[in-house]
Amino acid sequence: MIEAAKADIHEWRSKDVARLSAFGFARRRAGGIGLAGIFVFGCALTYAQTAPGGATASSAAATPATAASAATPLAAPAPLAATAPTATGSPGSAAPQPLPLGYGKLQLGMSRDEVIAELKSDPLFAWRGPEDVSLLPTPNQSLIEVSGLSFIRRAFCQFDAGKLWVIILELADDRVDHYSIWTSLVAKYGQPTSLDPSASTWDDGKVRMSLERPLTLRYMDLAEFAKIKGEGAAKVSVEELDRRSFLGGL
Repeated sequence: MIEAAKADIHEWRSKDVARLSAFGFARRRAGGIGLAGIFVFGCALTYAQTAPGGATASSAAATPATAASAATPLAAPAPLAATAPTATGSPGSAAPQPLPLGYGKLQLGMSRDEVIAELKSDPLFAWRGPEDVSLLPTPNQSLIEVSGLSFIRRAFCQFDAGKLWVIILELADDRVDHYSIWTSLVAKYGQPTSLDPSASTWDDGKVRMSLERPLTLRYMDLAEFAKIKGEGAAKVSVEELDRRSFLGGL
């Protein structure tokens, strides 16, 4: 056993001498640069032991997953849905509504009694009684003028042969402004038929609605207007004939 122990000690010493010899050889090969040269040599040896191509084992293992993700094409973005323009010319806006025959329950074509009943029940108007009704100089023409409350300052309802054909609403400029009324009308009924500094007018051949400055809203029955206008022209023609007859008799 003693001999075996001596053999092991001899083997260990031989390995230590070999390590020291290798260390000395490395110093001599470093060309006199000392420990710095050995450090560079060790770094080069460590780099050479990495995976082929300069990639370590861990990075090499991650490479297939990266390649797989790179090979997967990106999904193309979905195209935006096109919005077709409406009749008003602005995308997404609703189509214009037909022009109204009046405001609220006050409608063109109503009889005078129907209008009076409505003015009595509507909280926007301060109906006083028969004193709000007056006759006009023109035959068969009458007018109801009533004070308003809240957003309406005053209302005028004009009749021909007992039929309502004009509604005029003077609005309270301390509660609502011209621009707000105009934008609301455009959003609901489209762009006006005619536009000038004094008024914006919507006309569909049956009803004429106009927003007049400073702040008046007017509704007119165009069929009734044409009839009254024709009667007025006929009256003027008769008067002109009488005038010529009178002048011819001088």
